[in-house]
Amino acid sequence: MSGKKFTTTSGIEIKEVYTEFSGMNELPGEFPFTRGIQKDMYRGKPWTMRQYAGFSTAEESNKRYHYLLSQGTMGLSVAFDLPTQIGYDSDSDFAEGEVGKVGVAIDSLRDMEVLFDGIQLKDITTSMTINATASILLSMYIALAKKQGADLKQISGTIQNDILKEYAARGTYIYPPGPSMRLITDVFQYCSKEVPKWNTISISGYHIREAGSTAVQELAFTLANGKAYLQAAISKGLDINVFAKRLSFFFNCHNNFFEEIAKFRAARRMWANITKQLGATDAGAQKLRFHTQTGGSTLTAQQPMNNIVRVTTQALAAVLGGTQSLHTNGYDEALSLPTEAAAKIALRTQQIIAFESGATDTVDPLAGSYFIESLTDELEKAAYLYIDKIDAMGGAVKAIEQDYVQQEIARSAYEYQNEIESGERVIVGVNKYTENEQPAENIFRVDDSIRKTQTDKIKKLRTERNNEAVKNTLAELKTAAQGTQNLMPLILAAVESYATLGEIADTLRSVFGEY
Repeated sequence: MSGKKFTTTSGIEIKEVYTEFSGMNELPGEFPFTRGIQKDMYRGKPWTMRQYAGFSTAEESNKRYHYLLSQGTMGLSVAFDLPTQIGYDSDSDFAEGEVGKVGVAIDSLRDMEVLFDGIQLKDITTSMTINATASILLSMYIALAKKQGADLKQISGTIQNDILKEYAARGTYIYPPGPSMRLITDVFQYCSKEVPKWNTISISGYHIREAGSTAVQELAFTLANGKAYLQAAISKGLDINVFAKRLSFFFNCHNNFFEEIAKFRAARRMWANITKQLGATDAGAQKLRFHTQTGGSTLTAQQPMNNIVRVTTQALAAVLGGTQSLHTNGYDEALSLPTEAAAKIALRTQQIIAFESGATDTVDPLAGSYFIESLTDELEKAAYLYIDKIDAMGGAVKAIEQDYVQQEIARSAYEYQNEIESGERVIVGVNKYTENEQPAENIFRVDDSIRKTQTDKIKKLRTERNNEAVKNTLAELKTAAQGTQNLMPLILAAVESYATLGEIADTLRSVFGEY
């Protein structure tokens, strides 16, 4: 036996050899779904292959979407720029320097019409990474679907709509927690009747992990947030057996191959038990469905081609862990937005795993591995310690308000960085096997002139729309926000009058305030 101690990134000790585990008799598709939420998993059909894209203007992003669809992408994932995420129009002083940079700028329904020009919403699923302004962007999508003549009962996709992790890890919040939770449960309630196939929230561990958490913390804090959303919806009188079917999750897939697989398996089992304890009796409401994105923070600017290997192992771990949809990062994303060539390699990585590797031929191929089963149990046990602590504090909202979650993530991020800098944790090409490199070429940059383009569009819109109708719909929204009624129909009416995103967000700011 060697004297060196081996641990996962969460600090779980790894034994030299595993000879037993607690045992399991369950099958895939059966409670508590450790082995997968479908009986046949990828033998029936592969996961949805998404590529996260969005930059510059709606016109430019639309070209990339058509390209990705032509290359075999099955669903679109929309990235929005920072002003869109925090409720500012492109002509706002707060938007300067950020328009179109980390995603596409969407200022009104007119931009949404251009973004999906030539794409029928009834034929695709769309995932939108949007939180504080999720109700507004979803209303734009619904308005466009109506204009295309689509059956709203059939359109499907996901909005992230997960504000709790914004307070804890990412920072693109607008309103205080109370009004933010109201908007989220309004979306739950509205969509359960009007857009029943839409996933109304994607509870995100991804950004918690990107902020520096361990795998155990990602698992625990994500499920604790999920629990808070369930409780908020139940307290509003919604039926858990109906709305919980439209919740999905969004996880990171990091570098520790076996720990990540075990994390996904533990997440399913834990969520099945959490929903059951809160009253879910329908199997559909107990199933944890999740999207995975490979780890952005694991990509290195040094020797960027190494990132192709990192992304491949992470994608394979997500598949072996039973993901429902997957985005693979471009190898150049530590340097810039992905170039078209990097986006194509990322998509081909998924296709090779799906159709050449044999990983999809049987369900949960690593089940019964002494190591994987033991690790699944260990991750579950460690995550419940966090969840029990959060419950004792009064739940996820209280834990975030008391800064507990943020401090735990910051501590882990600090420890991880120290390990890299001391050389204890090897990052190939960064602190070991380094080279003298030339500066990277072919970096994809978004031009600052985008802001003027968007500002000109907004000016034109304001001269062409019915400004009286805009004024009236915004006034009605303000009155409703001061009361208790569901705000989604009023936000939709404002969107359809061509009120801008900033005008709608400002109307809500005038009632709710800013956090």
